[in-house]
Amino acid sequence: MMSRQNINLVNVKYSYNNEIVSVGRLALKERKIFFEYSQKFLELGRELSPFKLPLKSGVIVCEDRIFDGIFGVFNDSLPDGWGRLLLDRKLINLGINPDSLTPLDRLCYVGQGGMGALFYEPEISDALPIQMYKDFDLIADECHRFQDYDENQFVDELLVMNGSSAGSRPKILVTLINDKNDFEVTSNHLSVPKDDWIIKFSSSLDPKDIGPIEYAYHLMAVNAGLDVPEARLFKSKKCAGYFGSKRFDRMNSKFFHMHTVSGLLHVDHRFPSLDYKTIMKATFWLTKDERECEKQFRHVVFNVLSHNRDDHAKNFSFLMDENGVWTVSPAYDLTCSSGPAGEHCTMVMGEGKNPTLAHILKLADVTSIKKQRALEVVEQVKDAILNWRNFADEAKVSKTSKTRVQISIDRVLKYF
Repeated sequence: MMSRQNINLVNVKYSYNNEIVSVGRLALKERKIFFEYSQKFLELGRELSPFKLPLKSGVIVCEDRIFDGIFGVFNDSLPDGWGRLLLDRKLINLGINPDSLTPLDRLCYVGQGGMGALFYEPEISDALPIQMYKDFDLIADECHRFQDYDENQFVDELLVMNGSSAGSRPKILVTLINDKNDFEVTSNHLSVPKDDWIIKFSSSLDPKDIGPIEYAYHLMAVNAGLDVPEARLFKSKKCAGYFGSKRFDRMNSKFFHMHTVSGLLHVDHRFPSLDYKTIMKATFWLTKDERECEKQFRHVVFNVLSHNRDDHAKNFSFLMDENGVWTVSPAYDLTCSSGPAGEHCTMVMGEGKNPTLAHILKLADVTSIKKQRALEVVEQVKDAILNWRNFADEAKVSKTSKTRVQISIDRVLKYF
């Protein structure tokens, strides 16, 4: 475990064609963070973050303080919410003030275990040995006791299983072993498993059937034509089930560089300050592909019509393959939510509370999606949303939650 002395130099690595190559070095000096690309990476010619950390020689300083002075592409590797809570509690148990850690210190805790294709050295790790479990209920209970009763004996185990994933809800990263839901937690993150999943548990603020609700939204999204990761509802003896989805940043033994809109544009996801117009423009600029723009547009329409207002900047991501080609990532974190003060975290052409079809059509025009095609997408998504109760029944959502979501959906659909 780390000492109280801060780390001032971090090596950034990148998984490229199943080889680990050096991206460059991060340095902390006089409360500022600097970065310099390695010559070999410059020759490779891959733009990891074209807006805020362009590929060029020389030392680059991060003048933006939005992520404690670190570049957004590296901030994307850092856990927030649940993952940060676990690490901070671990540090407190060791007598270390979490506020004394710099972003570079935290990147070293991530090491090989972050989302996407970036890794950091030196790695700070006291990972537990590989373990196989057979009971998600046991882990859910540990999360519950940690959250609600301040029981710290589970911190080490939960921290390893969290795998530096982001988001506020408790979650674990596991490898499924068989169709009986047996799974293992691995500390060797560079060994790419074939069946790597994110399993979510409820927080104290969630409805008891949050798992079925999110699974019903997954089924609805599939029906609406969205690109979503494979997902399942894992059985439980204590609740209605746990929602799990397959990781999309590591597929077919390959690592994919993953960049959120938050990190790409240096937008703080904790404060509503973004418009879908910006996301659509960034999508067109980054992918240069009209199909990817339509994919993003369909995601936007789904969020609006399904009353998913937790649509902040970290809930949109892009993937880059080994050839440097960017695509819109599969849609994730889809569920019914009210958002800040009942509004979308991301506005639709300036409207956050009651976006209408007119706002959606103006948004389509931003990236030259023709009006007729935009209307077709809206109708396809709307047809799926109108069948909410059927998807809810299939996922075994409770009667109360099914009605609550239906009320929210009906409120939106009157504008369409």
